[in-house]
Amino acid sequence: MKAPKTAGINFILVTVLIDAISFGIVIPVFPELIKTMQGCNDGQAAVITSWMMASFAIAQFIFSPVQGSLSDRFGRRPILLASLFGFGLDYLLLAFAPSIGWLFAGRIIAGILGASYTTALAYVADVSTDEDKAKNYGKLGAAFGLGFILGPGIGGLLGEMHLKLPFIVCAILSLVNWLYGLFILPESHKPENVMRFEKKSFIPGISLVQAIQYKKILGLMLSFFLLYLAAQAVMTNWSFYTIHKFQWGTTQIGISITVVGLMVAFVQGFLVRKVNPILGNHRSVTVGLLLYAAGMLGFGLAPSGFIMIIAIIPYCLGGINGPAMQAMMSNNVSDNEQGKLQGVITSLQSLTSIFGPLLMGGIFEYFTAEGHIYFPGAAFITGAALILAAWIIALVSMKKQGIYRA
Repeated sequence: MKAPKTAGINFILVTVLIDAISFGIVIPVFPELIKTMQGCNDGQAAVITSWMMASFAIAQFIFSPVQGSLSDRFGRRPILLASLFGFGLDYLLLAFAPSIGWLFAGRIIAGILGASYTTALAYVADVSTDEDKAKNYGKLGAAFGLGFILGPGIGGLLGEMHLKLPFIVCAILSLVNWLYGLFILPESHKPENVMRFEKKSFIPGISLVQAIQYKKILGLMLSFFLLYLAAQAVMTNWSFYTIHKFQWGTTQIGISITVVGLMVAFVQGFLVRKVNPILGNHRSVTVGLLLYAAGMLGFGLAPSGFIMIIAIIPYCLGGINGPAMQAMMSNNVSDNEQGKLQGVITSLQSLTSIFGPLLMGGIFEYFTAEGHIYFPGAAFITGAALILAAWIIALVSMKKQGIYRA
């Protein structure tokens, strides 16, 4: 069984890496492509891009439970392969899109297919022991971090040659990965764990209702939601904040994002394997949340760009939390509901991507506008408060449910 499991894990890692690279590749070219197609200025292009991001997140929020339930019913392999093939076709659609409407259609389709990450997480749960789950989830995080580093740089270079070349390269990567999986990816979902598909999975927002049934880990889910909501302070405001407060240019911003990517890859790919066996999942969750909060406070109160870079260290070290929290939630759900669980988790994450930018962007705008109290780091302080709330909820919940060992 070891060889098929290894082949499966390796394929999932390659898939996450390619997905992250593909996501990053198109980031540098979207603004220029939109301006070219619409004949609009930077501000108008930014608004259109925001709506595209929201449409992607909404589609993922709705369809993550669907993909999770489908993978519980029909297996992980067919769902993953169908998504990869669909991704390839979708990138071709984006490459040859004749209008902005087609670009929106492409991003919505990508959001639907992007819910395949749900199935990837369920696959890892299937082939991992309880002890190995945090380590394997950490590997997924490392693959994503590496793709996050490589993608934008590759996209910038390809975009200089032709604005639509990055989409064609993404299509090729997805289709080659699909072909690779067609021959080597084994099924991980055992026949005895097959579940009947629930049509109610198609109901928008059903994941929020489904989350309530997992009473033992409901507190962890709420903690997870608050953490990802807080993270939108960084994802939404990083460039605007550093430009506004420290007068950073594109070079400094690019370097800082590269530092984040390298730190994420190090923490998820190496540190989690060393720290998790020592701390255990429960302490990795709580210590990780405190490190996240410390980093977020550092961002919000940083008096200089140098301190901003230093604050990246505790913030990224907080990444020991993610694989441990995923493992704890997975370990407390039956084997035949792993896909459904991951669908709920991905939906919660997508929900923060819909409302988080509006909240954190609005806070930044309010506290930098004339006539208001001037505090450009307010969104980061808000994020730190949310993470501390997540820490309290996680700690109380784990102790109450008997899954925290002192």
